[in-house]
Amino acid sequence: MQLQSLNTGGVLPLDTAQGRVPSGIVKRPQTGRIGVTRLGLAGDAQADHEVHGGPAKAIYAYPTEHYAFWQTVRGQAKVAGELAHGAMGENLSLCGLLEGQVWMGDRLRFPDCELIVTAPRIPCFKFAAVMGFAQAVSLMAQSGYCGFYLAVHREGSLAAGDSVELIPGPRELRIDEHFRAVMRKKPGR
Repeated sequence: MQLQSLNTGGVLPLDTAQGRVPSGIVKRPQTGRIGVTRLGLAGDAQADHEVHGGPAKAIYAYPTEHYAFWQTVRGQAKVAGELAHGAMGENLSLCGLLEGQVWMGDRLRFPDCELIVTAPRIPCFKFAAVMGFAQAVSLMAQSGYCGFYLAVHREGSLAAGDSVELIPGPRELRIDEHFRAVMRKKPGR
């Protein structure tokens, strides 16, 4: 397992179906080591602290294996452009760790910090806006390709190319199971 890309972004205006809103979903790959504090990565920001950020959702990780799927469905929806790491709004573009392999409470040990898996990402209208088509939220719900949030257990730093070791937690609830349960309860589903 490896950290392929480390991505940060600021709060910017985002045009959505609900109008222009502030959002921190747009992330860009960074080079070099980036500091990790209890509240996330240095240089990163979130606009809606009710659903993103804070100690329990300080960092968002997404499996790079899902990028081919999103590139294909964007093409079918006639959305142009290649997806770069960070396009899902993730801070960590991880290779080799899928939602069905991750349990709430698992730890991800990097060379200079340690993170704890806390929750799946639940998509919203902002995700549809950055993907460029309205069905993106329902496709994430159907596919289960949600990624997961992390709390910071041990502060330090991260850099693209860092190795990742999965340290099993209590093994009570997998990320993909939790995601599907939450999505079944959402209004309109």
